[in-house]
Amino acid sequence: MNAAATTVDIAPLIPIWAIAALSSLALLATLAGAVRRLNGWLWRSLSILLIAAVLLNPSLVEEQREALPDIALAVIDRSESMDIPGRSEAAEAALADLRARAEVDPELELVEAEIANDATGTLAIEAMQAALAGIPRDRLAGIVIASDGRVHDVPEDVDALDIDAPVHHLIAGNPDQSDRRLVIVEAPRYGLVNEPVEFVIRVEDEAMSGTANLTFRVDGGEPQNARVTIGNDTRVTALIDNRGANVIEIEVEPGPEELSLINNRAAVSVTGVRDRLRVLLVTGEPHNGARTWRDLLKSDPSVDLVHFTILRPLDRNDGTPVDELSLIPFPTRELFEERLTEFDLVIFDRYRRRNIMPPLYFDYIARYVDNGGALLVTAGPPFGQAMSIYRSPLAAVIPARPTGIIATGAFRPEVTDAGSRHPVTANLAPIEGEDPWGEWFRRIDASVLGGETLLEAPDGGPLLVLARAGGGRAAIVLSDQSWLWARGYQGGGPHGEMFRRVAHWLMGEPELDEERLSAAVFDGELLAERTTLDDAPPPLELEWPSGRTETLDMTATGEPGRFAVTTDANEQTGLVRLRSGDLTAVAALGPLNPLEYANLRTTGEVLDPLVEATGGGGYALGTGAAPDLPGIRRTRAGADASGRNWYGLERNERYIVRGAERSPLLPALLFLLLIVAALGWGWRREGQ
Repeated sequence: MNAAATTVDIAPLIPIWAIAALSSLALLATLAGAVRRLNGWLWRSLSILLIAAVLLNPSLVEEQREALPDIALAVIDRSESMDIPGRSEAAEAALADLRARAEVDPELELVEAEIANDATGTLAIEAMQAALAGIPRDRLAGIVIASDGRVHDVPEDVDALDIDAPVHHLIAGNPDQSDRRLVIVEAPRYGLVNEPVEFVIRVEDEAMSGTANLTFRVDGGEPQNARVTIGNDTRVTALIDNRGANVIEIEVEPGPEELSLINNRAAVSVTGVRDRLRVLLVTGEPHNGARTWRDLLKSDPSVDLVHFTILRPLDRNDGTPVDELSLIPFPTRELFEERLTEFDLVIFDRYRRRNIMPPLYFDYIARYVDNGGALLVTAGPPFGQAMSIYRSPLAAVIPARPTGIIATGAFRPEVTDAGSRHPVTANLAPIEGEDPWGEWFRRIDASVLGGETLLEAPDGGPLLVLARAGGGRAAIVLSDQSWLWARGYQGGGPHGEMFRRVAHWLMGEPELDEERLSAAVFDGELLAERTTLDDAPPPLELEWPSGRTETLDMTATGEPGRFAVTTDANEQTGLVRLRSGDLTAVAALGPLNPLEYANLRTTGEVLDPLVEATGGGGYALGTGAAPDLPGIRRTRAGADASGRNWYGLERNERYIVRGAERSPLLPALLFLLLIVAALGWGWRREGQ
């Protein structure tokens, strides 16, 4: 809209301070004349004022102005909490009302911005400031935020935002609705494997008191239940089974009123770490491979090794006086009765039955394995003889039975088909073009009773057998020649890597399990991986956060025993549960406990400090497409900008000048005559 306006402008011929200084001096001199009652002082004062007016050079300016419309900023919440029925509809209705007002008001322009959310919550202030960066502040009529009020970036000092226009909050949703939610008060980030960790949780529910049923799972396993008191902090414990990430899901049953069931669930990722692994190595007699095993285990920083070598058995009688022996007695009772369960792995290296350990101790070891312990037997010739430890209660857990044959002669160990799939020996066999492994020269023939044979001789005789025994694990190496690899004989072989994997498989390293399911989300896609000794894995069953289920077939990756599948993960934030056969896993879509869902109740309290500081107002819209909309008024700058049922947008009255004409306000000739007349009359008065 164009309009004409006339203003008075001055264009001083000399600096204003000079005009003021000269005028002041002249007036002081004139004032002195008045005090002394000199004639003509009044006319001299008039002439000074006329000269000052001429020096100011005033003029009339006629401008052709084009009014600039004021700008209202509408910020609408598109975060996930607005998906609760009725909220987004109410916000859209309020935005449509503001659009309609802007369309019929030529002096109002509307700019729109959307609020999104990420791992840090709903960022309304960030969206508002980004939009304000493109709006001249002197034309800002006001800011209207249509949101449920769950905003997570309001600063403590709202004055630091430097907003000089009213901010109004149109509250979408019903503030009186209740919602049950699960709050993680305290949660550890790390925990020891096979040790419980403690959490503090709280169930909040404005609609009821009493108790609620709580369910929690570790890595998608079997659920455990507990009753908790609503409104009180409750401590719960969970056992950490695996090294690395352990996802613990916690869920509370639905309440009488629910806005969403998403915040009835929470998840915590606890990184399982092992305390130093305690390994007991018992070498039955000195031999070339004994030091190799010791060096291998001592080189692992996570292993705390206790090593005993039997140098002089009790049945040996060489006439040496006892007081001249520097050997210590073998502490069998302390190791195998009192402290056996403190060890993560027991290794018998070329051990033969003697009178050192009674049969009862072998029974203790078998029970230790059955209850979750680990046993490794490295067999030498004694294993195939009459004094073999197989002829003891350990036979219940050793996965191979000796035939009594000790095969000699050069041969090269080979990875079996199962070994190429098993993580312990996968990718260790020399590929085409690489040097073959070095030869061994002795093996102890045996019949495999269970488990998986990972290494064998060219004639099919087993060399490395791994098996699960009850709740524990057992393995046997049917040769005492592996030390040749460590020494580099004929190029050696993967002694260190292979037997490190064997030891850690025995101690339950999840990455080395032969049957394993894992999943992760990358760039909006869910990647599930399966390790198996079978030719193909069972189908993969998915349960998405929304409750939707899906079944997928996994395809081979090109590595033996490895299968994978990728699918779009475009659902809402939450946990995906996966199952393949008996194996389960979970994967997180987005953050485990998104701030967006921590509290879904409608509120105006979060934005109230900003609204009050800027003179705006808060208005409850309710829900649905026909909410209770406040009126919209245009107000003067500095006047009240909000009322009980209306909100105001300021008039800033900004404009741009399209043209201007300047006319002198004091004609030069006329003023010159007036100045001369005033000075002349003053002289005349002085002469009288």
